[in-house]
Amino acid sequence: MIEAFMAKRRAKLYEIPETTIVQILAEADLDDGNHELIKDIEGFRYSVKIIVSVENSDITVITCYPFKKGKKQ
Repeated sequence: MIEAFMAKRRAKLYEIPETTIVQILAEADLDDGNHELIKDIEGFRYSVKIIVSVENSDITVITCYPFKKGKKQ
């Protein structure tokens, strides 16, 4: 629960819409375990990094933020 709460706060801080995160996760093919997704999103200067944990097809977003060390758009 704490991880999901922190992810919502971080998404709000960086103005990353929840619908965008859900869309990225729907397009990803994720197995059980922890995953790092880095995606270029229109309207963001930097790529967005989303860290998720998958357990029995339950996806928990741990955090999400602009990935400033990634490729600039």
